Parts: sequence; C-alpha cells; structure tokens
Amino acid sequence: MLKTRAAIKAVEGYVPEYVLTNDELSTMVDTNDEWIMTRIGIKERHILKGEGLGSSHMGAIVVGNLLKNNNLSPDSIELIVCCTVTPDMLFPATANIIADKCGIKNGFGFDLNAGCSGFLYGLTTATKYIESGFVKRAIVVGTEKMSAITDYTDRATCPIFGDGAGAVLLEATDEETGYMDGMLKSDGVGRVHLHQVAGGSCYPPTHETIEKRQHYIYQEGQAVFKWAVVKMAEATEEIMKRNNLTANDIAYLLPHQANLRIIDATGKRLGLPNEKVLINIDRYGNTTSATIPLLMWENMHNFNKGDNLILTAFGAGFTWGAIWLKWAI
Repeated sequence: MLKTRAAIKAVEGYVPEYVLTNDELSTMVDTNDEWIMTRIGIKERHILKGEGLGSSHMGAIVVGNLLKNNNLSPDSIELIVCCTVTPDMLFPATANIIADKCGIKNGFGFDLNAGCSGFLYGLTTATKYIESGFVKRAIVVGTEKMSAITDYTDRATCPIFGDGAGAVLLEATDEETGYMDGMLKSDGVGRVHLHQVAGGSCYPPTHETIEKRQHYIYQEGQAVFKWAVVKMAEATEEIMKRNNLTANDIAYLLPHQANLRIIDATGKRLGLPNEKVLINIDRYGNTTSATIPLLMWENMHNFNKGDNLILTAFGAGFTWGAIWLKWAI
C-alpha cells in the first residue's frame, strides 16, 4: 500500500517595501555597518510601515498569491497553520484573520508559536494532518512583524530582526516526494535567554511594564549562539544519519537565517560546500518563522524534482529541529 505524503506544491514570499539599512540604523542607535556585518552578517532588513498593519497583512498577501497563482478556489483549502510570534492580537488567531481576508471559509486554522523554529513545527503539524487523511490540502504560513517588538535603542538586538512572510501549499501525494522525515526538539531551560517579558498573563500591560521596556525582545546573545550552533547541526546530522544521507546526497541546506556565523558553522560541521548552504540574511535579517519559506521562495528556481533538501532552525523556547524534504515540483 502506498504511503500518503505531504508535498510542497507551491511557495510564495513577501517583504515590505521599506528597507532599513545599517547606515540608517546607525543614526538611531550606537552601531555601524562594520560592527553589524562582522557579528551578524546583515546589511539591511525590510520593515512594515502603516497604521494598523500587522502580521496578517503580509500573511494574507502570500496566501492570496498562492491561491491566485495556482488557480485555487479558497474553498479548496482545508487547513491554515500560521506560524508567528507576532500575532495581530492575542485572539482571535492570526490564521483566522488571514483566512477571512482571503475568503477561506471551508476549513480550519490556528496559530503556532515555536519561536524561530515555528515554520518547521508548522510544516510538521500540517504534514501529519495530511498523512492521517484528515485533510488533503493545507497552507503553512510564517509571517512576522518583528519590528513591532524590537527595541530600537538596544544595539544588541535591533540590527537582527526584519519583517516578512512566506507560505507553502501542501497537498497529499502518493509519490516518493515531499516530507520524508523530521525531528523536533525543545528544552525549556532556554526560556530565560530569549523571551518577551510582558504582554501575557504573567505581566499584563501596565504603565510600569511599558516604562521598563518589557514588551520588547530580550536576548542573551552568547547563550543563544552556543546552543544554536550545536543543536541545528545535531538535528541535521541525526536526520541524515538515520536516512543514510551523506553531504553528497544533499542538494541544498535551508537554515534559519539568524546569524551568518551560525549558518557557516552548521554548514561546515555537515561537510557541505558553501554553494549548497542557502543564505539571504544579508538582505532580510532574521524574520523568525518566515526565514525558511522566504529562502525557499527565492531559490526554488534552482530546485529539481527529487532534490534532497534539509531545513533546520533554532528558536526561543529553546526549540530546534530539522526536516528532510524531497522536492516535489
């Protein structure tokens, strides 16, 4: 009996028009282009401007383009998983807002928060719905307005993050393509190193939390860096080992775009040449759940059907993981 798999059949990406360069950032906080490029590898990032525009605005653009460019009726979508740490609001789910904006009314949706690993978690979750036969067609969207929670007086974090969205269309297939294997991990010990203190039920918004700037990203860079380098490589090595894959078998590595040094270290540990390690952090920064689908969208013209792709990420929580895909288009 043939196994039902979930295969990516289309990809879309979007970044806002406004570009925040390192030179402009240096007029806002004590930093400069050389410092940012040396430590992080980011030249510029896109920022969503406009009153009342949040993550659903960008998410609706990429989901709408998936429907339009693939001649799909909104009624054919049975599931939307929205991966985000910057929802429009605590409730309703941003997935439901996107669905409403795109006219999707014949399925269900929910938000998923796994930090920068969100897209891996979302892709795995939607895949399991398809493999079980519960749905046949789903959309996984990563959309982030990181500028909304970035403190532009904090030189350690404000150069890192940008805004953007990416989405994939998943469909059931009986071919030997699509989601082949994956692993997801988390360790709550990391919650002290990367978080947003206020805005939830422990510390609801007050004048005091606002004055203390507790609604912005807090990150201990060295701790996050050390964990990320080890865990992204370990997860990828484990996926490759248990599926008897070597560096020669891998067409491309699509790593989360958090820090150029982390990406380089991961690629070297796996023995992959630079041309197999995809990078766009220099132009977009860290768009959290959107980094991997944006990377896929920009590079899909280089993929061939049957190519082995490895996706890997590390994020707040701590969360991390890796996925092996066989390209299906």
